[in-house]
Amino acid sequence: MSLYDRIGINYSDLRKPDPRIEATIWKEIGDAKTILNIGAGAGSYEPPQRNLTAVEPSATMIAQRPEGAAPVVQASAEDLPFGLNEFDLSMAMLTLHHWKDMAKGLEEMKRVSRRQLLLTWDPHHAGCWLAQDYFPEILAIDRAIFPSFEEIEKHLGPMKRIPVPIPHDCTDGFAYAYWRRPEAYLLPEVRQAISTFTKIKETESGLSKLREDLESGNWEKRYGFLKNRDALDSGYAVLVS
Repeated sequence: MSLYDRIGINYSDLRKPDPRIEATIWKEIGDAKTILNIGAGAGSYEPPQRNLTAVEPSATMIAQRPEGAAPVVQASAEDLPFGLNEFDLSMAMLTLHHWKDMAKGLEEMKRVSRRQLLLTWDPHHAGCWLAQDYFPEILAIDRAIFPSFEEIEKHLGPMKRIPVPIPHDCTDGFAYAYWRRPEAYLLPEVRQAISTFTKIKETESGLSKLREDLESGNWEKRYGFLKNRDALDSGYAVLVS
């Protein structure tokens, strides 16, 4: 069973594409006409008015694709049912860390498309206060499953790297999306939509510490300065060939 068959219920309610991140992605897609979205989920960041095909292994996620979304094939990144250079561009949005065989999946991306575009996270980055102060296991888990940019380039060749600062009101609720809204992490539904939280063995101590620091004002003392920032670099980036 796919991870998202277990945790993906109501996923699309909390993981809505953020328009500012979307603009960065669409700019780099450029004039590509035929596009393959691998690990497409509910369809976030799929550009309109293109000949787009989605690939997604999870039936739960496929069921959440909106009416009128691009056609979807239930398949995995490691075994794409398409021919050599069948697409102008293949894209993978925050999905590499879920692939069973990252190297095989990247080789498949390169095989079926002339260009590749990824939204991913840099495992060399320190993340943000969420992992540093409350849930250090997040960094341990993510650093073990996210490939480095250099590892990605071993399979796809040299890529342009575009940092993606996370807006303070980001609508796509991935791990560090709530860096200026700490109370959100206390909500079970928010954590359920963040795959790394589902892998943490014990969350109550971190949640209790965060709750206490918010109530006492300690979080505000340490991180109140973040309220003056509109966006934060937490290690996310677009890589494009």
